[in-house]
Amino acid sequence: MPAQRGKDILLKLARPDGGYETCAGLRAKRIAFNAETVDVTDADAAGRWRQLLGGSGVQRATVTGSGIFRDAASDALTRAAFFNGEILAWRIILPDFGTLDGPFQITALEYGGNHDAEVTFEIALESAGVITFGELI
Repeated sequence: MPAQRGKDILLKLARPDGGYETCAGLRAKRIAFNAETVDVTDADAAGRWRQLLGGSGVQRATVTGSGIFRDAASDALTRAAFFNGEILAWRIILPDFGTLDGPFQITALEYGGNHDAEVTFEIALESAGVITFGELI
């Protein structure tokens, strides 16, 4: 991935019309993909080496970051999704790389700020279904 501005990573929430509404840009962020393994090693394993069953583990994506909400409406929408425990369709835009689309649940939402600056937030999203990667056009 070439060098790029981190401020351009965007969180977008699906609208009922099929489009996406930008909620926030992220300043500090982390996107992690993980896969659990299924160990099928038995007493007859060659050299007693662990054997894994391919294509059988649970995959997940985690998105964490901090930033500033675009406006009061996107803050309210995100806050309502958290308090209602909703699983919503999100799009995460990674400039010059691609997009992640799929259902996520907000697992953490924190607010903070200094007395002489804007209110910031920290958010954690956990995948709740199939996540797809798309190339930016």
